[in-house]
Amino acid sequence: MVDSSGLPGPLAALQPLLDHYGYAALALLVALDNMLVPVPGQTLLIVAAVYAGTGRMNVLAVAVVAWIAAAAGAEIAYLLGRREGTRLITRFGRYVRLTPERYAKAEDFYRRRGSKVVVVARFVDVLRQTNGLLAGSNEMPHRRFTLWNAVGAAAWVAAWTALGYTAGTDIGPLYRQALRYQFVLLVAVALAIVCAVLRAWWRARKRQREES
Repeated sequence: MVDSSGLPGPLAALQPLLDHYGYAALALLVALDNMLVPVPGQTLLIVAAVYAGTGRMNVLAVAVVAWIAAAAGAEIAYLLGRREGTRLITRFGRYVRLTPERYAKAEDFYRRRGSKVVVVARFVDVLRQTNGLLAGSNEMPHRRFTLWNAVGAAAWVAAWTALGYTAGTDIGPLYRQALRYQFVLLVAVALAIVCAVLRAWWRARKRQREES
């Protein structure tokens, strides 16, 4: 068993899952983490990579299992969004001020820039869990989503597996630093969305003034 003394609390707390259930636990939590359920799949992936670095798990198996689980989880969320997303948004969108006009703009945004969103979203909490649903509800073409979903899952798994595998039980400081960067990325994404919304609103106001 890997000594937990070098691991920060969130990582050490998940060690029993790998000790008892191994790759099955990794597959389940990673899939759920990419499928609307806020479970610590990313954290367990890092612990599995640390295990691989000490020889307790196989690093290639960790990467392949996590990649398949991440891609599959997002695919399921996509299909749910494709079937039920529009109905749910139409029914409940007004409670979050998501009007049909704003939803139409979101659809257009996903059609034009959805590929980048699908890849980058993997590295941002909340977006990682909801990315598939949003892509499906906004009718991003399935083949296009599947391709970029696989690419994004591969990049996400490769980054965290490499970090855990190379750092080993000394991962504590690197993990905390990575979380800080992830928070900064989340803020940057939020600001980008706000700027995009404001830009669209300004253009709409400008067109209205020109037409009047």
